[in-house]
Amino acid sequence: MTGYVLEKIYYEHVMSPDHPESPKRLAVIQKVLDNYDYPEKLKKISARPATEEEVLLIHTKEYYNKIALTKGRKVYLDPDTSTSEKSFEAALYAAGGVISLIDAVFDKDIENGFAFVRPPGHHAEKDKAMGFCLFNNVAIGAAYALKKYNLKRILILDFDLHHGNGTQQAFYNSDRVMYVSTHQYPDYPGTGSFEEIGEGKGLGYNLNFPLSAGKDDDFYNNVYTKIILPIAEQYKPELVLVSAGFDIYYQDPLGGMQVTEKGFAGLAQTILKISQECCQGRLILALEGGYSLEGIEKGIKNILSVITHSQEPKFSWQTTSLFDQYLNNCRQHYQKFWSF
Repeated sequence: MTGYVLEKIYYEHVMSPDHPESPKRLAVIQKVLDNYDYPEKLKKISARPATEEEVLLIHTKEYYNKIALTKGRKVYLDPDTSTSEKSFEAALYAAGGVISLIDAVFDKDIENGFAFVRPPGHHAEKDKAMGFCLFNNVAIGAAYALKKYNLKRILILDFDLHHGNGTQQAFYNSDRVMYVSTHQYPDYPGTGSFEEIGEGKGLGYNLNFPLSAGKDDDFYNNVYTKIILPIAEQYKPELVLVSAGFDIYYQDPLGGMQVTEKGFAGLAQTILKISQECCQGRLILALEGGYSLEGIEKGIKNILSVITHSQEPKFSWQTTSLFDQYLNNCRQHYQKFWSF
């Protein structure tokens, strides 16, 4: 059974009428859910708001208060990110939606889940809103799971077009959370180079895979099957969390990648395999970016078909000399930590 979270409050966060991070994104997802061919494989999970204590696992008290003070009004937090009257409440429910799915997975109420939340989270730093994000939903979920379930190893995978600087910051000194990101580089927010590999206990547990624009289904899925999968199998996470960004879709207005709906299904298949091999299938995805409504619709539908076990697609991904060069480059940076 695959659980999902999608609450009405998520529609109430509106930065501006023409902002790309729009409530229309959720309307498209609701359409996918309403018309899903295997409704018996889906279970709606009610989200609760994250508590202040839970948000403070990642963010500072001063920052929490700053966002709380935006309640009922429009406030510009950075050139791309603002609030509306109910944004603070929506942000609490977004982080809480991830937490609710984590609890449902550990209660064995569901096998895995997808949090269709807004606002997104992976750019939000401990004391700063950035890139359409207020609270870092996935990071808060990871910190919550570490604390409540006494986990030793959580894997966060991030396939959004943009690097999750906030998530990287949150666990940069920890080996209890491995953060792995594939992203267009150099691009917003400018972080995510090979050299950013963690510090202290976290050295070797922050892995960035920067990609130049134009990478397609084959390239992305080779990165996941030939590099990320063997690393994850060595790390042996007890929970897999995913920042799922659909702005790598080939027609995304803010992106430069060439991934199709087939590519998303392939990524989901590898991610599901990691969770099944390492942690009894415990897997939670959370919505991040993605600004082509068609890309979101097709991507979500294909990912759901995989994680609900409605389809078991067979894929073969072609390698090129360009990928082989990239693979060797990755080994030069990470071979002292992991073999692949």
